[in-house]
Amino acid sequence: MDKNYGNVIWTNHVLQRLTERHISQADSWATWRNPDNSRYAASRSAWVYYRTIGGKKFEVVAKKNKQGQWVILSVWCKPVFKNKSKQSKSNSFWKLILNQLFW
Repeated sequence: MDKNYGNVIWTNHVLQRLTERHISQADSWATWRNPDNSRYAASRSAWVYYRTIGGKKFEVVAKKNKQGQWVILSVWCKPVFKNKSKQSKSNSFWKLILNQLFW
């Protein structure tokens, strides 16, 4: 792991978490650099960046330090589950109706 990967500062904490969570530094950097979405986290005075890569939703917390350099503070990822299709929901609706009629 590189503490200055992608010209960004990576804290010891985040490097340790990447190793523990088996998350690549490249996927983490790609999430920060080209997110699908982001939001400001006022409690940390930082930004949370989101990106889905290969069925996983990556979340990267980063902020600028006093020198104006970006610092990656934490990273985690979660599996992405697809929503049930409309057909599946309509089948459930009909099952409910039939159960109500015959039970």
